[in-house]
Amino acid sequence: MFYSSLTDASRLQFAVTAMYHWLFVPLTLGLGFIVAFMETRYYLLCKKAAKNPADSLSIQNNADFWLKTTKFWSTIFAINFAIGVATGIILEFEFGTNWSNYSWFVGDIFGAPLAIEGVIAFFMESTFFAVMYFGWNKVSKKFHLASTWLTAIGANISAIWILVANSWMQHPVGMHFNPDTARNEMVDFAAVVFSPTAISKISHTISSSFMLAAVVVIAISCWYLLKGREMEFAKKSIKLSAIFGLCSALFMAWSGDNSAYNVAKTQPMKLAAMEGLYNGEKDAAISIFGILKPGYEQGSDENPFYFNIKVPKILGYMANRKAGAFTPGINDIIEGGYQFEDIDGNEYTAKSFKDRQLNGKVAIKSLELYHFAKQQGDTSKLAELRNILQDNFKDFGYGYLKTPKESIPNVPLCYYSFRVMVGLGCYFILFFIASLLLLRAEKRGGKPLEKRKFLLRIALLSLPLIYICSQAGWVVAEVGRQPWTIQDLLPVQASVSGIKASSVYTTVIIFITLFTALLAAEIKIMCTQIKKGPHVNEE
Repeated sequence: MFYSSLTDASRLQFAVTAMYHWLFVPLTLGLGFIVAFMETRYYLLCKKAAKNPADSLSIQNNADFWLKTTKFWSTIFAINFAIGVATGIILEFEFGTNWSNYSWFVGDIFGAPLAIEGVIAFFMESTFFAVMYFGWNKVSKKFHLASTWLTAIGANISAIWILVANSWMQHPVGMHFNPDTARNEMVDFAAVVFSPTAISKISHTISSSFMLAAVVVIAISCWYLLKGREMEFAKKSIKLSAIFGLCSALFMAWSGDNSAYNVAKTQPMKLAAMEGLYNGEKDAAISIFGILKPGYEQGSDENPFYFNIKVPKILGYMANRKAGAFTPGINDIIEGGYQFEDIDGNEYTAKSFKDRQLNGKVAIKSLELYHFAKQQGDTSKLAELRNILQDNFKDFGYGYLKTPKESIPNVPLCYYSFRVMVGLGCYFILFFIASLLLLRAEKRGGKPLEKRKFLLRIALLSLPLIYICSQAGWVVAEVGRQPWTIQDLLPVQASVSGIKASSVYTTVIIFITLFTALLAAEIKIMCTQIKKGPHVNEE
C-alpha cells in the first residue's frame, strides 16, 4: 500500500477506536438476551407460584434463585454497556473529523442508517436500560421484563443499522451520483437495507456476538465451579448459555457460508486475499492452512506458499454454488479477461486493472470538466459530460490508484486472520456441545462438573480466545476491502480530511491511553463484581 502519513494516521486512529469499541459491543448484544431469558424464567415462576398456593413456597424459592441470577448478569451487562457507549460515540465523530471527504461524498446515504440508529435504536435501548437496571421494585414485574427485552432488542437494532451502513461501504447499491453536488444520493432505501451484503453481514455478526456472550457467561461460571462457589447458579447459567451459544454458533456457520459467497461475487479481491489465491482455477480448492512466503509479489511465477494444506473443489463451490466454475485469483483480477458472474446472476468479462484505472480517470476528468462547463454556462456540453461520467462511474475510485499493487489488500493478514476466525469458530461449536454433554453426564450420575478441573481451566482459557476470534473477523472484513473506503468508488487516500498527520497521531496516543484505561477499569469492576458473587444483588 502506498498511503500518505496522514492516511496512515487516520486509518490507525479509526482502527484503534473500532477495535476497542468492538471489545464491548458483542457482549452487550448477546448478554442482553441471556439476561432476558433468565428474567422470563423468573417472571413465569412468579406467575406459577401465584396460581399454585399449595406449592408456592418451593416455586417462589426457585423464582428467587432466577431473580438473583438475573440481577447478577444484569450488573455485568450494565458495566459493559456503559463503557461501550463511550467508545461508540467517539467512533462516529471520527467520520467528520478525520474522513470529511468521505462524509461529503456519501454522507447523504451513509448518514441515514446512522441517524436512524441514533434517533430510534440508541434512545430505545438507553431508555429501557434505565428501567431494566434501576427499576427493580419500582415498576411491575411485567413492565420490568418488557424493559429487559426491549433493551436487548434495542441494542441489536442499533447494531443492525450500523452494520447496514458498513455493508453499504462494502457493496454500494441503491444510489445515484449527482455531478452538480459531487455527492452520492440515495434512490432506493430498501436496496441499501436489504442488500445481500447487509443481510449476510448482519446475520453473521449478530450470531457471532451471541456466541461470544455465551462463552463469557460459561467462563465466569466455570470460575465459580473452580472456587467451589455458587454451584447451582454456575451450572444453570452454563446450561442456558451453552444452548444459546450452540444455536448461535450453528447459525453463524451457516451465515458465514452465505457471507463467503457474497464476498466472492461483490469483492473477489477480498476472497482471493483470504485464501492466498494468486492464480484462479476451476473448482478451486480451499486452503485449510499454509505458510505464505514473506514479501511475495503479485505476478511472480513462484509458489506463494512454503506449504499449503488444501481440500479440493470446496472453495469453487462456496464461491459459485456450482461445479466447474472459475474462481479468480489476485493475478486474474489484475489482468482481467475472465468470465465472471455477479451477485445478481449477470455474466460479463472482467475488466483489467488498467482498464478500470483508465475508466476512473475518465470519470474524474469528466466531473472536473462538467463543473467547468457549468461555470461557463456551456449547457450543450453538460449532457455529454454527464453521460460520460455515468458510463464510467463504477470505476471512479480506480482513477486515484497509481499501480495494481495498490488495489491488493494485505494478503498475509487476511489469510491468517480468516483461519484464526474459522478455526476458533469450529472450536466453540465443540465447546458448547461438550458443555451440554458434561452437564447431562453429571445429571445421569457421572462425574460432577466441578471435579473436572482441567476442563474448567480450558473454559477459562477460552475467554480470551473468543475475543480473538471476534476481532479476527473484523480484521478480515475491513483489511480485506482495502484500499477502499467505498468499494471501487473511493479509496482511503481520497477520503481523509485536510488536517495535519501529527495532530492525528497525537489523538491516536490519547485514544489508546484513554481506551486502555477504560478497558482496565471495566475488567477491574467486573472482576470485583464477580468475586462478590450473585448475592450482592439480593437486596
